[in-house]
Amino acid sequence: MSLLSSFDIGASGLTAQAMRLNVISSNIANVESVSGPDGRAYRARQVIFSAIPAPNKAGAGVAVTEIVESKEPFRREYRPGHPKADPAGYVDMPNVNPVEEMVNMISAQRSYQMNIEAMNVSRQLMLKTLDLGK
Repeated sequence: MSLLSSFDIGASGLTAQAMRLNVISSNIANVESVSGPDGRAYRARQVIFSAIPAPNKAGAGVAVTEIVESKEPFRREYRPGHPKADPAGYVDMPNVNPVEEMVNMISAQRSYQMNIEAMNVSRQLMLKTLDLGK
């Protein structure tokens, strides 16, 4: 693996973690959305990553394979006066767990920072290599 390929790997990690942060932000923003475009409550989404294969190498980075909806059941809250309430007075609320989403956000943020740090180390190594030629 050359030092230049480490920038490609780091950039793919930054892109993947940025997508993960966007999905997490969407989940948090819709924690109380009882009606989406399909008329149903919002379903939490998660990002699925996969390694980018490289010929004769361990890998060339990471990519977002897909964004999947959670299969967890909706939260049911008793709100008898709500327009979306069923005859028993219950409303289907999004299956977003705000605490879990905040933990995921911290993890994605730290992963993003680590990718930046790895790219900075690669840059410093390249500069030191150039200084050897002086």
